[in-house]
Amino acid sequence: MELTRAADYAVRVMIHLAGLPPGARISQAELAKAVDCPGPFLAKVLQRLARVGLVVTRRGNSGGIELPEVHRYASMLKVIEAIEGPIRLNVCLESEHSCPRQSWCPAHAVWAACQTALTNILSSATVGDLAQLGAGQPGFPKDPRWN
Repeated sequence: MELTRAADYAVRVMIHLAGLPPGARISQAELAKAVDCPGPFLAKVLQRLARVGLVVTRRGNSGGIELPEVHRYASMLKVIEAIEGPIRLNVCLESEHSCPRQSWCPAHAVWAACQTALTNILSSATVGDLAQLGAGQPGFPKDPRWN
């Protein structure tokens, strides 16, 4: 199993934006370079993130992409699900009663435990915390709060 490139770029975008000072805006071209993402593909990722309010995009001379303060500590799960939709390791986990084999299937409990572990880890990791870990690394934005 592997996340899509779009989800990977979305996480990179959010970590990069969380590493900027609060209220800072960055152009789409600068962001594309910073997260190593092709511009047209980044536009699609940003559109999905903006649709759920994780980022704000503004046009014009003072425009750019901005991370609302309320999402500075968004979980990786929230970011990934903004791109991918709900995480499901197997179709039998889509809803409580979606699989007629659920009550007796020996694999169901394993799938459920794996999904719970994955979502718990992704829920506990925030883009703000990851930005703090990246502070000072080459190519990472400089935020005076973490010097």
